[in-house]
Order: sequence, then structure tokens, then C-alpha cells
Amino acid sequence: MSILHLHQLGRMDRLRRVEVLRGALDGVADAMLLTKLVNVRWLTGFTGSAGMLLVGPRRLLLVTDGRYREQAEEQLGDVGVDAEIEITSSPAELLRSASSGWGTVALEADDVTWSMERQAATEWFPAAELVPTSGLVEELRAVKDGAELDRIAAAAAIADDALAGVASQLGNRPSEAEVATELEAAMRRAGAEGPAFETIVAAGPHSAQPHHHPGSRRIERGDLVVIDMGAMVDGYRSDMTRTFCIGEPSAEQRRLLDVVEAAHDAGVAAARPGARTADVDAAARSVVRAAGWAEHFVHPTGHGLGLEIHEPLRLSATSDATLAAGHAVTVEPGVYLPGLGGARLEDTLEITPGGNRALTRSSTVPIVG
Repeated sequence: MSILHLHQLGRMDRLRRVEVLRGALDGVADAMLLTKLVNVRWLTGFTGSAGMLLVGPRRLLLVTDGRYREQAEEQLGDVGVDAEIEITSSPAELLRSASSGWGTVALEADDVTWSMERQAATEWFPAAELVPTSGLVEELRAVKDGAELDRIAAAAAIADDALAGVASQLGNRPSEAEVATELEAAMRRAGAEGPAFETIVAAGPHSAQPHHHPGSRRIERGDLVVIDMGAMVDGYRSDMTRTFCIGEPSAEQRRLLDVVEAAHDAGVAAARPGARTADVDAAARSVVRAAGWAEHFVHPTGHGLGLEIHEPLRLSATSDATLAAGHAVTVEPGVYLPGLGGARLEDTLEITPGGNRALTRSSTVPIVG
């Protein structure tokens, strides 16, 4: 799907999202002030770097500053959100007036600093009781609509193509940083807004570090090379990891790659509607445990993603969530062996009514000759 067509899908019914949020607030608070910008974007389409959204029973008010006057009007108009837009750098009087008669106002506790909470209590909503909420909007964002999934799929396709274009160069001794730079440039050339996160390229002994920062080390024959990358399209992100071997792998490297691939396949097979996220983690982890490497699988099996690269849905042993159709998640088991190197294999999946489909499509365990 072209990037142009994706922008035509932008006229989504965000007012329906606002009504869903109002329903979620029933019994919690009379209104809510959203300060987390990604949540403001999800509800209104506004992408500015400064803004707050006040959601009342019959009022929707976006407060931003003078830099974003035209942008706010354009972006809210593009997606059909009929909200009041107020431009100010000192919102106290405006918020006080807008909240007149409300007994309770919810705040996003995970996004509000202590000083902001004090300001809300004394200046913005002095007549209301403040109610902390955690993850309320994020839970609503967890199940994606078709337009959101199209954007994630487009981001995944861009990342796939970028990796395919760069993989053949790995045998030419580029540095980790050079590979990361070229991958990010290739994604931008293909229409991505940018990388979904800082690209990871970890070669040789560095591949045993799950979140290695690409440096000057050159990729040598015999190296395992972990590449973790994603693209961003219209704010939505993809996430994919592939592990390359430069030349034919040794027996131990081949065993490592095979175990990680089997763990990945077990996790993918378990990811379906109604599955507990802890059970998906257990399916992948059991393969690694059987190989004797349980202590070297040091992170959860996966996570949700969308407008953020890590969204609250976690595929981990301690999670009590359940997968549903419309969730977008990663499955990414990894094994990290100091001295030998590491391997990780990650795909972005859409949970479908009948199971799942991979949105990332690159070859799973590549070997560069």
C-alpha cells in the first residue's frame, strides 16, 4: 500500500474514540486532562510537541501554543475532529473556566510530574478532586483498527526492503555504525518518517549484548550480526530483528541459530486470540530452557507496538493479559552467550481472528556468504 493512500485513510472516526474514552471514564471521573502527547495524537490527530487535551462530558478542548495554531486546525480538520482549539502559554484561567462544575478530573499519572500535579491542583482545577489513572487510554489503543494496522504493515514492508538492500553488503567489512546509517537512510528514501527506534547493529562479541549501540567495529567473517530495526509511517512503528552469520556458521553457532528459530516459531504458533501473553512467553522460553540456555534468554518474549515502539501489552512470564484480534505484538526470543555471541529473531505480528499474520517478511535466519 502506498504512503499516499495511507494518508487518505487518515479521516478515521476519532470522535468515536473520544466517546469510548468518555465511556471508560464513567464512574472514574467527570472529565480527563490528557498530557501524554501520543494519546492526544491518537484521539485528535495532533502531532505537535506541546499540547493538552481536556475531555469533558460534552466538551473537547485542545490547548497548545502559538507555534501550532495552523497545524492544529489543519490536523484536527483532516481527521474530522470537532474540538475547540485554544492557543495560550498560560492555560490556568482557561482550564479553570472550562472545568467549572466538574467534581473530579482524571490525570495521566504516569505522565504527570509532581510540579504539574501541584499546578493542576492549585491553579488549573482548584475546585475539583484530581483522580490518578494509569494506562487508561493505552488500554483503548491496544486493539488497532484497520487503518492503524495498514500503517504498521507499511512500516514493516519498508524495513523489509531496506534490510534486503543492505544485507548483501555485510560481507564487505562495513562497520556496525555504517550499516545502521545505511539502513536508516534506506528507510527514509522509501518514504518512512524515520526509524522506529535507534537501529541496533551488533557484530561478533557485541551480539551477546541485547541492546548494543552500533560502533566502529567492522563486521568480520565468522561473526554473528544481530540487526534490530523498524520504520515509522504516519506515526506507527514496526519492529524486526534478524541474525546474520558471515560465512558458514560453526557447529555451535548453527545450534544457537536453530534454537532461537525454534523458540520464535513456538512463540508465533502460541500467539492467537484468547491466548495468555504469559503462555506465549512460556512457549518460546521452554525451547530455550530445553537447550540448556534458560539463563541466557534475558528479556520478555515480546511487546505491543503501534504509535509507541513499546506499548503496555507485554509477552512475559509475569503478564496477565490476553491476546485479542487487532493486537499488534512482537515475538522476539533471543539467546546471548558471552564469548560466542548472541542471536535474536523477531517479527511484528497482527493477531487475527484465526491466529496471527506476520507483518515483517524478511528471511528468518540469513547467512551471508
